Amino acid sequence: MSYAAYKMMHWPTGIDYCAAGFITHSPAEAAAFSSLPPTISGPEVDVDSSAARAPQRVGPTPNLVVVAANVLEVYAVRTDAVMGAQDGGTSSLAAVLDGISGARLELVCYYRLHGNIESMAVLSDGTENTRDSIALAFKDAKVACLEFDDSINGLRTSSMHCFEGPDWLHLKRGRESFAFGPVIKADPQGRCGAALFYGLQMIILKAAQSFVGEDEPTRMLSSAAVRIDSSYVIDLRHLEMNHIKDFTFVHGYIEPVLVILHEQEPTWAGRISSKNQTCMISAFSISMSLKQHPMIWSSAKLPHDAYQLLAVPPPISGILVICANSIHYHSQSTSCSLALNSFSSQPDGSPETLKTSFHVELDAAKATWLSHDIVMFSSKNGEILLLTVVYDGRSVQRLDLMKSKASILSSGATTLGSSFFFLGSHLADSLLVQFSFGVPTSVLPDLADESADIEGDPPFAKRLKRIPSDVLQDVNSVEELSFHSNSVPNSLDSAQISFVVRDALINVGPLKDFAYGLRTNSDPNAAGIAKQSNYELVCCSGHGKNGTLSALQQSIRPDLITEVELPSCTGIWTVYYKSSRGIITEDNEYHAYLIISLESRTMVLQTGDDLGEVTETVDYNVQASTIAAGNLFGRRRVIQVYAKGARVLDGSFMTQELNFTMHGSESSLTSEPLAAASASIADPYVLLKMVDGTVRLLVGDHSNCTISVNAPTVFASSSERISSCTLHHDRGPEPWLRKARTDAWLSTGIGEATDGNDGFSHDQSDIYCIICFESGKLEIFEVPSFKCVFSVEDFVSGSAILSDDLSHTKDAVIGVPDATTVSVKKEETNNIKIVELAMHRWSGQFSRPFLFGLLNDGTLLCYHAYCYDGSESNAQCAPSSPNGSSDIDNASDSRLRSLRFHRVSIDVSARDDISSFTRPRITIFNNVGGYEGLFLGGPRPTWVFVCRQRFRVHPQLCDGPIVAFTVLHNVNCCHGLIYVTSQGFLKICQLPSAYNYDNYWPVQKVPLHGTPHQVTYYAEQSLYSLIVSVPVVRPLTQVLSSMADQELGLHIESDFTVGDDLQKVYTVDEFEVRIMELEKPSGRWETRFTIPMQPFENALTVRIVTLQNTTTKENETLMAIGTAYVQGEDVAARGRVLLFSFSKTENSQNLVTEVYSKESKGAVSAVASLQGHLLIASGPKITLNKWTGSELTAVAFYDAPLHVVSLNIVKNFILFGDIHKSIYFLSWKEQGSQLSLLAKDFGSLESFATEFLIDGSTLSLVVSDSDKNLQIFYYAPKMVESWKGQKLLSRAEFHVGAHVSKLLRIQMLPTQGLVSEKTNRFALVFGTLDGGIGCIAPVDELTFRRLQSLQRKLVDAVPHVCGLNPRSFRHFKSNGKAHRPGPDNIIDFELLSHYEMLSLGEQLDIAQQIGTTRSQILSNFSDFLLSTSFL
Repeated sequence: MSYAAYKMMHWPTGIDYCAAGFITHSPAEAAAFSSLPPTISGPEVDVDSSAARAPQRVGPTPNLVVVAANVLEVYAVRTDAVMGAQDGGTSSLAAVLDGISGARLELVCYYRLHGNIESMAVLSDGTENTRDSIALAFKDAKVACLEFDDSINGLRTSSMHCFEGPDWLHLKRGRESFAFGPVIKADPQGRCGAALFYGLQMIILKAAQSFVGEDEPTRMLSSAAVRIDSSYVIDLRHLEMNHIKDFTFVHGYIEPVLVILHEQEPTWAGRISSKNQTCMISAFSISMSLKQHPMIWSSAKLPHDAYQLLAVPPPISGILVICANSIHYHSQSTSCSLALNSFSSQPDGSPETLKTSFHVELDAAKATWLSHDIVMFSSKNGEILLLTVVYDGRSVQRLDLMKSKASILSSGATTLGSSFFFLGSHLADSLLVQFSFGVPTSVLPDLADESADIEGDPPFAKRLKRIPSDVLQDVNSVEELSFHSNSVPNSLDSAQISFVVRDALINVGPLKDFAYGLRTNSDPNAAGIAKQSNYELVCCSGHGKNGTLSALQQSIRPDLITEVELPSCTGIWTVYYKSSRGIITEDNEYHAYLIISLESRTMVLQTGDDLGEVTETVDYNVQASTIAAGNLFGRRRVIQVYAKGARVLDGSFMTQELNFTMHGSESSLTSEPLAAASASIADPYVLLKMVDGTVRLLVGDHSNCTISVNAPTVFASSSERISSCTLHHDRGPEPWLRKARTDAWLSTGIGEATDGNDGFSHDQSDIYCIICFESGKLEIFEVPSFKCVFSVEDFVSGSAILSDDLSHTKDAVIGVPDATTVSVKKEETNNIKIVELAMHRWSGQFSRPFLFGLLNDGTLLCYHAYCYDGSESNAQCAPSSPNGSSDIDNASDSRLRSLRFHRVSIDVSARDDISSFTRPRITIFNNVGGYEGLFLGGPRPTWVFVCRQRFRVHPQLCDGPIVAFTVLHNVNCCHGLIYVTSQGFLKICQLPSAYNYDNYWPVQKVPLHGTPHQVTYYAEQSLYSLIVSVPVVRPLTQVLSSMADQELGLHIESDFTVGDDLQKVYTVDEFEVRIMELEKPSGRWETRFTIPMQPFENALTVRIVTLQNTTTKENETLMAIGTAYVQGEDVAARGRVLLFSFSKTENSQNLVTEVYSKESKGAVSAVASLQGHLLIASGPKITLNKWTGSELTAVAFYDAPLHVVSLNIVKNFILFGDIHKSIYFLSWKEQGSQLSLLAKDFGSLESFATEFLIDGSTLSLVVSDSDKNLQIFYYAPKMVESWKGQKLLSRAEFHVGAHVSKLLRIQMLPTQGLVSEKTNRFALVFGTLDGGIGCIAPVDELTFRRLQSLQRKLVDAVPHVCGLNPRSFRHFKSNGKAHRPGPDNIIDFELLSHYEMLSLGEQLDIAQQIGTTRSQILSNFSDFLLSTSFL
């Protein structure tokens, strides 16, 4: 029996739902912030608002909430306001609209849930000072409400409602499957929400009433969020409804009014001529106290294709009914409608309706209100349409529709405040767009007098250029789209709206197929794990005009510029030197020297046009190895720290030298020199940690550029040894950590040295020293006074929230541990120490500092700082504390009282013991190829990019362990990097610029302007063949005549010559097979050859096959294409098999030549090569053919049930999946030349993808289905229950929660951890239609049992977001069909990943409860991660 593990490696990116709401701040907080006078409003006011310094017309901007399958993200919109004329250089980069030169989305919080979100609504009561909350609906009948909690800086579940289980079975009325999941909507005034479950059950969720007066004391607390109080059920059957299409709440009534769109008697396409007005709307007034719902008005005879209701905002109110061919406005008093094309129908005797001047179909459109009378539609083919409601007083006169620009195919649209909207998409990158009514002006005059300025964000400007080109296809420049219309909206003087795309969120879904091929910069000599980063996944993603080819890589392989051999290196640094203070800005200054520290000496190189060694001519201490080097005094001096002392250099000349001595032993003559172990530099201070665990501070003096040693007296008395320490330089126009203080107005920082050229740097800066003791305690001190401002007792344990211990003496009493803790646990805790600390705040106006701690077992703790002032509640009881002596009160005054840190999960897998005297591993970089973040060296080097205030973790496997890393910016290497491998090679590299790293994996997107369907890789010439279909518009007559048979065609011709029908057009997909290649030097994708298909011929499959030519007895590699003619249901299905050979010579005219083509009965849906024969699935028959060099001759056949979806082959075994009848397992016998059925799955299953899973000598069969499950079967003819081997037995089953469209078998890497290592082990990498990538991999029984018992513990030990149960989510979902449950033999790494985020004590407890150790569990995790690092 073999066991499997499931792990997601790339989470879903296709956005299903998006909504806007004031989640992290109320509208009043945002508005107050945006109207502050410029003097106070530095870029760092502590209200989470985006409207910093923007002119008043932009107004408060809400948060954006985005849902992708089971991932929930909350973003804040950050805008860059245009400053005065001095900033003219940057504002030319992007269009300026309403005084905003740029905007971007920044992540606030991010959750992966144990359940797919089916519907989302934002509960908002519309008042100024309450926040909104998010209501999510989950499969069957669950609702969870989330609100933002400042104290944890994240979302908290405020209520959960479940209508499932035995008590609520009557709601289902005996049905098992429902056409659509739950839908949830909210009342615009926030009085209630409504959720539709089980087709006809309406749940009313009543909001808690807030009786808050306007008096001051209560207003303090009123920034609470909307909460749900109680709920009750309305059975809509009693209201005589039977088919509900949509519902919504309308504006302008005293009580909530719910309008329901429903169909009285269903109709269908064949009955439309006689029965077409079947829909109606009914409005119900919801009285929640009486639980009554009288109908107040209704309107019948709406078209059968009505599908969506839009509530018109006040002052107009009323409702818009959106149909496929018309739009209708209804209110209690008036109604009017607008026909969109010639298919719209109106009831007899009704007044003539207005028609649009152009034809458009609105089915499946997404809508959002841009203003109170203009609604924007994003149609099914990606056009943006604007509908204006023309009104006079309260009565609507007419509706006007006008066309705008083309955009992406969207899955949702939402307006963010008064000047942004967001288009979420499942098929393309989602866009943040700024819009403005009226003429766009560049820099607005009312901003010219503002003297202060905000530093531009150069990395982001560069990143904007990388937004893929499929963002706005039909628009020539991304900068501006504006459009005119003939009608004049009543609220504006000119009907002109300008659009600017401001930001894009990357999406690689839906992944229909992928191929596993070599990268351009792959290394043919690599072996082991380094060999894995030679490969990349080339995926078919997107649809229609948004179709792209996405190249995804899991690990980074930098582009090599040059490498030299350099043995026994211990560290490298690059330093600046301002010789002539020229006019170079700080961001673009080149490095002057590269300092390389070897084991017993130091080399110095000049980084001019080329690297030249200047070791002999400089005054650096080259006889000892360097510990640290960096710049001091505003880059005017360089400091070099070595074990015995330090030198300050001006260029290549030394200006000062210091030697370190023992503290306090100056009087004795035998002054023992003391060696430094590590150093941290923050201009103008250097913090040294000595070998004996004490610290020294070197203090720099700006006036004469000298330094002096200072031993802090704070640590002289304490006996605790320091395990690691670092300096944090908190600088900017307003240092961030000052906001966390109580006496913030008293503190003044050191003024930065301003250089002549940049006179506008009014930067102030504070320097803090962060120290971690061997006991695990962390303290933050001010420098140079060494006053403790923040302390945490047990930093090592990695708890979820860190807050200052002294300020919160009340809360500390609870956490006293039992004295009866087991000694084993104590021992393991004592061995864990922090070996390295770092704290940094990256650029960006609203960024907050991150704190990193590296443990000696390789775990990286990562924390994000935030401010939370929880002191009002316990301020009254502070004096009465038992140790209420005055000195504690005084001490806590200047502390960082409201500073808190919350733990961020970061997937870094270096599990190795680090001794306390190793080289530092964390290197922070501010610009490598336009990105910022940190690099973690060591045995498994990892890049951590900081994009939108979130971590993007990408490993680098290609060079093995890395001992030293630094950035390099000079003439030949622009914003590049240098690293030294443990084999002793120094490599100078750049990040590959074609890739975007702001994604779970680095991705390069190549626009195809068509839908990609299938891709395959030809390894010999590194070519990719892919099927692409391009939508083409054809005249209807041409389409009809070519589809029908010849004699029918004549009648059609005669009918169609009447009237204006000749002008009708129809869109058809034209298929072709493109052969593409990734060019080596440029990294661009080029189409090498195109094979067009015939009209109405769809290419279904393309594969590279190896056939044995029976005449020459040689193997040939050919490309096989299977096609089908799609000509409607009246014509018998037929298809073709095409074989192409690749030309061997470089310069031949044709890259491929057709060697065989033959028609077959039935669609050719899959091809594969089996031991030199060609296996073809055409229609319901599978034939095996041998190849003579010019002909295919059939050798054997097998009749499949309906239609073969996929074929897989191992040796002489065949696995195929049927469209309805699950999977079949065949074998091919050469001697009798027959295909015989070994076994099949007797259940009915709509298979999506199939593949073999190989674990040593065990063969399993994996299939994914239309209900988002994966099943693993095995063939065991000796078992009784297999009916003498006819039946495949279930080995495991699992609910993935996404449609798995492709499974790919890749060999696993052997790891050191497992003794009984099977070499022949393969994992399956799968891609889903949501844009997720994961793997199913075999695990051995011991690991499986250990991790399965851990998984069962974690179900209860971890608080799950929204209260969802991971076990019920992963149960096989049969959607009402009969299914015998199979064994539970898959472990879920999505749940196991929570273990590393628990605190150390909880980790040890749980490990002990399941009878193992923490280190054993963590080494299992890292072994699994290593063996599945495929890319």
